[in-house]
Amino acid sequence: MPSDVAVILTDSPSAAAIQRISDALDQFNTVATGIADRAPVAVLAVDLATDEVKGGVIGRTSLGMLFIDLFFLPDELRGSGLGSQMLHAIEEEGRRRGCRSAVLYTITFQAPAFYVRHGWTVFGEVPCDPEGTARVFLSKDLLAGHP
Repeated sequence: MPSDVAVILTDSPSAAAIQRISDALDQFNTVATGIADRAPVAVLAVDLATDEVKGGVIGRTSLGMLFIDLFFLPDELRGSGLGSQMLHAIEEEGRRRGCRSAVLYTITFQAPAFYVRHGWTVFGEVPCDPEGTARVFLSKDLLAGHP
């Protein structure tokens, strides 16, 4: 290890540190692939009366893949079809951006069945806490059934 570099563990990296690492990895990927297509994407559920964000889907696209990182709707909006509409919207945006596939993970007590109902496939599970739960990893072929 170089003597002029320290390894520091932190639970609160600065926004600048996160951006530096993200940008450096993106640059590495661009050099390796010749493709510079990384971009954030979000679908938000916004209260029209207050402009308050009630929930949403946060993700990114890169190298032909849509990554769904976060998806939350409060209890009062679940079961209304809004979640399905939002999932469809982010999948469509992924297709529009040229993504062939999508990936996400959820937890067994969250919504794996919701994604399966929408054509997502479980490709792995990793046990986590609390005991008896697992992270569920899912993917979807965004081109299946689409021209």
